[in-house]
Amino acid sequence: MLRPLADDVHILTVPFKLGSFDLGGRMTVVRLPDGGLWVHSPVRFTPEVRAQVDALGPVRFLVAPNLMHHLAMQDWAAAYPDAKVAAPAGLKRKRPDLRIDLELGDAPDAGWAGVIDQAFIRGMPRLDESLFFHRPSRTVLVTDMAFNVHRTGSWFTQTYLKLCGAWQRLSPTLITKAIMKDKAAVRASLEKALAWDAERVVVCHGSVVETGGRKALADGFARL
Repeated sequence: MLRPLADDVHILTVPFKLGSFDLGGRMTVVRLPDGGLWVHSPVRFTPEVRAQVDALGPVRFLVAPNLMHHLAMQDWAAAYPDAKVAAPAGLKRKRPDLRIDLELGDAPDAGWAGVIDQAFIRGMPRLDESLFFHRPSRTVLVTDMAFNVHRTGSWFTQTYLKLCGAWQRLSPTLITKAIMKDKAAVRASLEKALAWDAERVVVCHGSVVETGGRKALADGFARL
């Protein structure tokens, strides 16, 4: 079920497995000042999920925050033809079948710039992730740049995250580090996000960091 996390911010947590990894998944829905919805990392589309989203308001934006989180986007884009699909430029090459209306970059689109800031992480072309900051609730949204897994049904996942030093803490993983091509560019890109006055961090994989978000981000990304 979609649950309120803060004013105008709702989350939906779902099961998600990728091979031997059992990480869980999460979609975040932000209500914009005009009442429209900004949907981050849409999860598998079902009639039940649609009904819950529609109860919050009209969908204005569908956001694929990196090159990995796009599997459900086709169904969402078809269900909401008037919503704009936002994604990194590289996703057009990876998914030529997918309608993409806005390319994510360093600056937020005018449609959400009033309440949501963003930081495009350069130096990781296999990921091309954007971090987002909902200023009114002081909430940062992270996709695959860091996990915060405290519980899993997979011994393999737990073992891997322990080896990464990323078990039960907000942290990048060994895979995240391995796909960095330009460490200086990554560090420079993260400076903007680390300056946000964050209280809360919502990850797509793992538990929400409810308090002390700015320090959690600084500690986690220092591991890069």
